[in-house]
Amino acid sequence: MAAPLIDPELFSQLKAKIEADSIVKKDLDQIIDDLSQHVAYTQGVLTKIHSTPRSEYPGLLAQVEDGINRQIEAVAKLAETASKHPYYKYNYKWTRMIQDSISTVVLCAWLGGLGGETHQPGGGIGRLLTIDEVGELYKVPVNLKDVDAFHITIEEYLLGLVSIIDELSRLAMNSVTLNDYSLAVLISERIKSLHAAFQMLNLKNDILRKRVDSIKYAVKRVEDIVYDLTLRNLIPPKAE
Repeated sequence: MAAPLIDPELFSQLKAKIEADSIVKKDLDQIIDDLSQHVAYTQGVLTKIHSTPRSEYPGLLAQVEDGINRQIEAVAKLAETASKHPYYKYNYKWTRMIQDSISTVVLCAWLGGLGGETHQPGGGIGRLLTIDEVGELYKVPVNLKDVDAFHITIEEYLLGLVSIIDELSRLAMNSVTLNDYSLAVLISERIKSLHAAFQMLNLKNDILRKRVDSIKYAVKRVEDIVYDLTLRNLIPPKAE
C-alpha cells in the first residue's frame, strides 16, 4: 500500500496552531474593545473644553482623569496579554487605539490635569508630557528595542501629539468666543514650537510624515486668530 502523499499529522498541528491563534486574537479583541470604550468616553468629556471657561477646567478634568484611569487599567491588561506573544505579530490590532489613548492623556496634562506625584508639580496649563512620562503613567515600557514585549512606540507617541495639535487649534478659536484671548495666544506659541520641533525629525514612517505635514495648517489657523486679535487690540499685555 502506497504511503499518503501528505502526513495527516501535519494538518492536525496546523489546525491546533490556528485555533490557538484565534483564541489569542479573541482575548486581545475583548481587551481592545474595553479600551476603545474608555477612550471614547474620555474623548467625549474632553470635547466639553470648547464650551467651558478655563476657570471650570478643574471639575471637567476630574471627569477626564476618571476616564484615563480606566484606560490605564485596560492598557495594563493589554500589556499582560500581549507580552505573552511576539509584539509585531499582533500590534496592528491596538496601535491606533493606543495613539488615541495617548492623545487624551497628553491633552489632559496640557490643560492642567494629571498633576500627580509622577509628574512635575505645578505644571499648570501648557505642560507637555514626554514619552517617558506617558510610559510612567501607563506603567508600561516605551520604545523597547531588545525585549519582545508590549510597549509604547515613539511613532504612537508622536501621532498622539499630532492629534492634540488639531484639538488645540480648535480650542484657540473657541477660547476667543469665551473671551479668553490669552489662551489663544498661548496655544499659538506652543503649536508653533511643536511644529518647529517636528521639523527637526527625520521621519521614515509615511503615515507619521503626512500627519506631521498637516500641522502647518493648524499653525496657520491659529496664527490668523492671533493676528485678528492683535488688530483689534485684544491681546492682553505680557506680565513684566
